[in-house]
Amino acid sequence: MTQPLKIDFVSDVSCPWCAVGLASLETALERLQGQVTVDITFQPFELNPAMVPEGEDTTEHLAKKYGSTPEQAAAVKETLRSRGAAVGFTFNLDKRSRIYNTFDAHRLLHWAHLEDASGLRQLALKQGLLKAYFTDGQNPSDHAVLVRVAGEVGLDQVQAQSILDSDTYASEVRAQEQHFQRLGIHSVPAVIINDKHLISGGQPPEVFEQALRQLAGV
Repeated sequence: MTQPLKIDFVSDVSCPWCAVGLASLETALERLQGQVTVDITFQPFELNPAMVPEGEDTTEHLAKKYGSTPEQAAAVKETLRSRGAAVGFTFNLDKRSRIYNTFDAHRLLHWAHLEDASGLRQLALKQGLLKAYFTDGQNPSDHAVLVRVAGEVGLDQVQAQSILDSDTYASEVRAQEQHFQRLGIHSVPAVIINDKHLISGGQPPEVFEQALRQLAGV
C-alpha cells in the first residue's frame, strides 16, 4: 500500500472554477482507483472578503471587478456550463443572481474537518455548498442554508447553528487564509500536493491524473 498523497485544496465555495477543479480531481481519482490514495483537506480562500452582508448583483460585480462585458460574461457562463457537464457538475448560473461573502461557510468546513478525520464529511459539505450556490442558486452566506446543507451531509445541525451564532473557528480560518496567502496563493483553485507541487485553476481530469500518477509512481 502506497503512502497517501497529501492534497490541500485551496478554494472558495463562490468560485465556479473551484467546482470544476474539484469535479475534475474526483474524476481523476476515479480513474486511479486502487492505484493512488489521497488525503484531501479543503483550505479557505475568500474571493470577496470585504463583501457586504446583502451581497452584490452578479453582473455588476463581475463588470466592476474584471471589466467584463455582458457578452464576455455570457461566454464564460457557457464555458463553465460545458466544462462542468463534462465532469458531472451542473451549473445553473442564471440562478446565481448575487455574489456573497463566504467566511461562515469556511468556518463550517473547518469544523467538518475536525469532526471527521477521514475528510469525507468535509468533502461532502464542500460538494453540498457548491451545489447549493451554483446549481440551486442559494445564498452560501445564509445561515439557514448552511445549517441545512450541514445536516444533509450528516453533521449536527444544532452544533452547526451554534458555531454560526458565535465566532467559533474564526481565528483558525483567518490563520489558514493568511498562511496560504504567504505561500503565494492569490487565485483559486490552488491544489497543493505534498506541500510542494501546485496545480492552479480548474484543470481537466487528465492534468490531475497525470500529476497524481507521476507523484505516486504508478
